[in-house]
Amino acid sequence: MKRLTSLAALAAALSTPALAQEAPASGDTSPPAPTEVAASATTAARQVYTPADFARYAPKNAYDMLAQVPSFQIRDNENLRGLGQATGNVLFNGERPSNKGDDMYTQLSRIPAANVERIEIVDGATLDIPGLSGQVANIVYRADSFSGQFSWKPQYRAHYTDPLFTRGDISVRGRSGEMEFEAALSNDESARSGAGGPTLIYDGAGNIIERRNDIWNTHYDTPKLSGRVTWDPAGDMVANLGGHYQRKYDRYDEVGIRVGGGLPDRRRTVYENGDSWNYELSGDFQFGFGPGKLKLIGLRRFSHEPYSQEIVTTPAGGIATGDRFSQVGDLGETIARGEYQWKMFGGDWQLSGEAAFNTLDNVASLAVLDPSGQFVTVPFEGGTGGVSEDRYEGLLSFGRKLTDKLNFQIIAGAEHSTITQTGVNGLTRSFFRPKGSVSLAWTPSADFDVSVKLRRRVLQLSFYDFLARAFLNDGNQNESNNDLRPQQDWTYEAEINKKFGAWGSTKLLFIYRDVEDRVDVIPIGTNGEAVGNIAKAKAGAIDWTSTINLDPAGIKGMKIDTRVLLQKSSLRDPFTGEKRQWNGFTDTVIELNLRHDIPGSDVAWGFGGEYGHYQPSYRRNQVDKVWEGPVFANVFVEHKDVFGLTIRAQISNIVNARSKRDRTVYTGLRGASPISFVEERDRLIGPIFAFSVRGKF
Repeated sequence: MKRLTSLAALAAALSTPALAQEAPASGDTSPPAPTEVAASATTAARQVYTPADFARYAPKNAYDMLAQVPSFQIRDNENLRGLGQATGNVLFNGERPSNKGDDMYTQLSRIPAANVERIEIVDGATLDIPGLSGQVANIVYRADSFSGQFSWKPQYRAHYTDPLFTRGDISVRGRSGEMEFEAALSNDESARSGAGGPTLIYDGAGNIIERRNDIWNTHYDTPKLSGRVTWDPAGDMVANLGGHYQRKYDRYDEVGIRVGGGLPDRRRTVYENGDSWNYELSGDFQFGFGPGKLKLIGLRRFSHEPYSQEIVTTPAGGIATGDRFSQVGDLGETIARGEYQWKMFGGDWQLSGEAAFNTLDNVASLAVLDPSGQFVTVPFEGGTGGVSEDRYEGLLSFGRKLTDKLNFQIIAGAEHSTITQTGVNGLTRSFFRPKGSVSLAWTPSADFDVSVKLRRRVLQLSFYDFLARAFLNDGNQNESNNDLRPQQDWTYEAEINKKFGAWGSTKLLFIYRDVEDRVDVIPIGTNGEAVGNIAKAKAGAIDWTSTINLDPAGIKGMKIDTRVLLQKSSLRDPFTGEKRQWNGFTDTVIELNLRHDIPGSDVAWGFGGEYGHYQPSYRRNQVDKVWEGPVFANVFVEHKDVFGLTIRAQISNIVNARSKRDRTVYTGLRGASPISFVEERDRLIGPIFAFSVRGKF
């Protein structure tokens, strides 16, 4: 890692004694305790964790290690536009990743634990990477020889669902001279889900008018083949080239019986198919240029996304009726970005420019089932068309130390974009938007730090939202909306970190967003609705995480991790004019996880639970709340050395969380019309049995 040379030497010296012997993977080993590296004239204060700090957990990869850093929460990159400034909180050898197709979990899990030299925790505002703030983890690693790792994670659900045997991954990493390489085949995101049970339909007076019993299940597999090559010769030059190809197999089946409503008993089937494929190619090249460093980045992504939904209702002794919605979307993104860094006026400067080109070509159709059993296409205006955006961005950043304990960073710039829609009522619009941020990081002592940040964000749009879409299972439809605009906001953030020595640490994160052009469902025409913009909205959150080590209390090997997330949002409902929270907004999350690595053994056990509460979603004629819970809980037992393998068994949903829905549908405008019906769903999920085997070679 180039920019942290002086710190690297110091940290390596600090870590050498700890690496001289391997500690047992048991509760006798101390919990992670970082070495505090004091600030110098060229580096900021930070915490350094060595591999020995994580010996208690017998980690197999970098993710296993980072997940055990007290009170640290891995934050993925935000869904902003293009690559832009850094928004996650994990760096790799001092650099942010230049791809978009892999989340942080995937990238971290490909780095074998044996390749990790150390993990550095530092406030993002003290680094020369614009956009970072709050605690940031830098994974310093190097592959000196060929190594590999694998995992297999089967799962079985007691009800309604087929067993899952295909979840797992395998990856290899190695080095030859100046070249480092990695390759991976992963199906970690695969899933089998299902639920079944009754749904009651009431009329406006509260009388049951229909009874339903439905069973649904899904099959979801996402095999991805990926690779990456890094060229790191002596000097300040480094290059990366990577890519992936992925297939997605996404199937949904639902079978139900409906009784009542003055109609014969009916059998209703729902089938969805979302099989698709995608690829990504990305690369970057950094080299010395003049007084600084120039980094050139390129990225190309493409996704072919067919989708169909088919619903057929067959009455006893009658003729089947049904509907089918189909679409085929091709999404593309091409990005070219340049970053030039240099030092001047006692600080770090960066000038960046980015050009991004996004496209969607979509063909959609609607069909109805005729008496002969054939689907006949009917007009579906607004579902077929194309959307493209050409966007250019320029930003200048400056950061420096104000005092030994206070760091400052400012970013200022703007973007210009042109959005073009083809198809029905095609339209071309151009926008100019200022962007930027201001960050302060204050570290008054080694065990206490505070960071604050103000930034202007512009979020990415889903191009599908411009076009019409049918939701057959709920009887809803979105019209097309050519006037859709990206959501923007002013975001205010503050992060407070406090360490309690051997007892652990705690972190408080405060967020407030003042939003313009909030993306939501809005009225279109006389009785229509579409995805559109609400002029003003706001939201706030308090996110409190803590790690409590019980070793000082005499309970060796035990720790408790907690999280409390409280959120509140507000906007003016575009249909009724009343104030309400955002559609489907999560307002409360409470988590508690306990892990005990038993002293004198390779065995660990634990349990965890999560409570969640969610706001309903709103459309023109209905209020709809779909959720699972309210409490999910699990217990596990783990052995960290079975012939060199880590084996874990877990039972989830031990307190019987359910799949639920409460929906009220009105005859016309919500709140101004009589109730048409009320839907109450209560479906069984049942216990989930999971098993995992992880190893290295």
